[in-house]
Amino acid sequence: MAKSLPDRPLRPATLLVRGGQMRSNHDETSEALYLTSGFVYESAGQAEETFLGTVQHYQYSRFGNPTTTMLEDRLAALEGAEACRLTATGMAAVHASMLSHLKAGDRVVASRALFGSCHWICSTLLPRYGISCDFVDCGDLDQWKAALSRPAQLVLLETPSNPMLELVDMAAVCDLAHAAGAIVVVDNVFATPLLQKPMQFGADVVVYSCTKHMDGQGRVLGGAVLGRKKWVDEVLQPFIRNTGPSISPFNAWVILKGLETLHLRLPAMCRSAAAIADFLAERSEIARVLYPFRVDHPQHALAKAQMAAGGSLVTFDVKGGKEAAFKFLDALKLVDVSNNLGDAKSLVTHPATTTHMRVGAEERAKLGITDGTIRFSVGLEDVADLIADVSEALDAIAPAPVPTRRVPVVEVEPVPEAVAEPAPKPKKAAKPKPAPKPEPAAEASLFELTAPLPEAPKRKGG
Repeated sequence: MAKSLPDRPLRPATLLVRGGQMRSNHDETSEALYLTSGFVYESAGQAEETFLGTVQHYQYSRFGNPTTTMLEDRLAALEGAEACRLTATGMAAVHASMLSHLKAGDRVVASRALFGSCHWICSTLLPRYGISCDFVDCGDLDQWKAALSRPAQLVLLETPSNPMLELVDMAAVCDLAHAAGAIVVVDNVFATPLLQKPMQFGADVVVYSCTKHMDGQGRVLGGAVLGRKKWVDEVLQPFIRNTGPSISPFNAWVILKGLETLHLRLPAMCRSAAAIADFLAERSEIARVLYPFRVDHPQHALAKAQMAAGGSLVTFDVKGGKEAAFKFLDALKLVDVSNNLGDAKSLVTHPATTTHMRVGAEERAKLGITDGTIRFSVGLEDVADLIADVSEALDAIAPAPVPTRRVPVVEVEPVPEAVAEPAPKPKKAAKPKPAPKPEPAAEASLFELTAPLPEAPKRKGG
């Protein structure tokens, strides 16, 4: 069996490797994969007591599984949450966190800057069940105050937002939401628990797509919901148990192994993203660059107050709209076109025709998503190679120079003079050409990969 961890607080890197560790009687080093749908009982009485809840025993992997328990405990320790439950996908986590809490007649206030599927839940699915939803601009505190001046049951937001990297003042909005009687659900997928801990700012529930940075290698799907133990046990768990958005134990095991290197991967990705954002800002083909830790980001000060680093995502607008954006994407040779993010491989997508296609042109305009907008998820490749790939793709969309018309020069033969031609001077020996200089070695990476991230800021006042 696993040894008990030290009583003292452990740092994130240690929790990512050791959190939730639970060994079987075989004392395996790696976390065990319990690839089973069900469990057996010593007796009929034990089965009855298990279903009554008077004894603790695994019943069915839809309800719980030792492998998924290890991941839940690891994520709870990392987040600083009392409890965690896993789901099959990130969207299942968002859906479960909302539908488990809401009923007909309830009211939701949501940030307008949401992932496309989250926006669909709020705008289309919830009204079918008699639940209203009001959208606000995430960075406009006056709109939050107006929307939360009357009762509400749930607030949904993501910060930084997908894809425009807008931020919400979490401490201010959480205070307003609680005064209105609402719980606050924060989608923290872009920041991860290493860069931002929403519960420190007053959030009640935090959701993740574990598919992204936590797996980090594009292998499996998964989601997580974290919150207080009472809410998780009494509100969320019955919903998950009876509706079945459960994660596969195999996927949970893969994510467990992915977490072990998150503290190494994410800082490197953040440093590369910052360098790429600075490079893009200098290119004439780019109309706008958005990166939370650049001083020209509209909410730079808030990003510095809430986040430990700027994240691994960069959003920018290519001049020339959709045609230029597609030409840029198709010219990339190293970076892949994909709607996923948080992967070891760098990925780009065109939100207007992929992730946010179905929110409609009017809503995209409100979000600031143009036909030239591109979302860049920066991976683990050498940043010099990534910048070279982006530079060559931008060169491909640059307008061709207008050719200048050459005026032919007519040479007039001079009239020969009646004088004797001087004897030709002897030709000087040609100077030997210098030896070619050797090609420079490939440029070293712009950043070392070992610099630690600063600790996430703590919320004042508890």
